[in-house]
Amino acid sequence: MPDFSQFLQLGQHVQGRITQMQTELAQRTVTGSAGGGMVEAVADGRGRIRRIKIDPAVASGGDFEMLEDLVLAAVADAQRRAEELYREELRKVTGGLPLPFQLPL
Repeated sequence: MPDFSQFLQLGQHVQGRITQMQTELAQRTVTGSAGGGMVEAVADGRGRIRRIKIDPAVASGGDFEMLEDLVLAAVADAQRRAEELYREELRKVTGGLPLPFQLPL
């Protein structure tokens, strides 16, 4: 018969490692881009946008719809990269075991 106290200790250990991982991810950054690098979005490892960089040549054209689309695409790319980083780090913490719930970023 399994020892449930050991199971609970393991759960607490994994939870502690996940909390530590989330803190570390807040310090890491990923960059998403669009328009061949004309617009870049930098996000932390949890997906929060920290900076937007726009090539002045894009803004000088006056096509603000295109600029808005590029910003949106760069942000989506940065958030996708942050999610990939999060999932990769989570796999390391959990030893590749699937978790039955979605953890908040």
